[in-house]
Amino acid sequence: MKRISLIAGILGFAIVGCTNGVQNDNTAINTGTNTAINTSAETKIPSGNKKLRAVGFTVGDLSNPFFVVMGQAVEAEARRIGGKNVTVIVASSAYDLNQQANQIENFTAANADIIVLNAADKRGIRPIVENAKRAGRIVIAVDTGAEGGVDATITTNNVQAGEVSCKYIADRLKGKGNVVIVNGPPVDSVIQRVSGCENVLSKYPDIKILSKNQNAEGSRDGGLRVMSDLLTTFPKIDAVFAINDPSGLGAQLAANQAQRKEFFIVGVDGAPEAITAIAAKNSLYAATATQNPRGMAQKAVQVGNDILNGKRPKSPTILIPVKLITKNNVSTEKGW
Repeated sequence: MKRISLIAGILGFAIVGCTNGVQNDNTAINTGTNTAINTSAETKIPSGNKKLRAVGFTVGDLSNPFFVVMGQAVEAEARRIGGKNVTVIVASSAYDLNQQANQIENFTAANADIIVLNAADKRGIRPIVENAKRAGRIVIAVDTGAEGGVDATITTNNVQAGEVSCKYIADRLKGKGNVVIVNGPPVDSVIQRVSGCENVLSKYPDIKILSKNQNAEGSRDGGLRVMSDLLTTFPKIDAVFAINDPSGLGAQLAANQAQRKEFFIVGVDGAPEAITAIAAKNSLYAATATQNPRGMAQKAVQVGNDILNGKRPKSPTILIPVKLITKNNVSTEKGW
């Protein structure tokens, strides 16, 4: 029996992504133009009953539990579909484009049937995706978009995640206050979350965004570092939007160290640690918009296998909806 290989990049919790169990039948199909298919790089996909033999998955950072869950789900789904002898390799790019390019080249050379890609750089990855496509590989982008003619993109509705998070902030502040955004790596998913947040807050003229460009790298340490600086810079903050739960939990740690309690924090992921923090008495962590790493990863392998056998999805972009976990409903949530 061939076992999954986990190639971790760095230690410590990091970012971007997740759900508390949104099922595949809840998946929303986006029929818009969010993902462009580069037909020049496409190859003809065979029809018929072709057995799945090998899957390669390159992710942003395997020190992030979100991506660990995704890797486990890719392995489990590949074995469910193809049997116990399917080869599955999960590799961490550590958000390094060159490293990720090498990983995809290795997957391509090893004749992987499906390459599942969590892009470190949406545009920069394009040439290597095109090469993989020309070599006959099926490439499925997951959690964030990628150029180069990927066959499909499966991701959280990240704009919605930013919108519901910051609508909660606006409502709780009653339309007035100072907000900081703890930003993250400049990948598509993070950019979309911040955009969704800004879209909502722009409707409230009495809400001021004090900071939105500080990159906490999607990690707890980064959240601690960025929030510590923000607390030094701004004497009055009313709310924090963190692009994911690790950075939000780091922001809470910074607040505790500085003995600042005047604001609340909203994150994205639905991570178990965030749910525990929301449920805790007197916690600054107020809410998190859930993602579904397990569901996204399963769907990526399913769609890739369908394409392997000549069946393409109705839309190349599949969005998984989010829901907001707050103190009002946290008792019924377990996270992913």
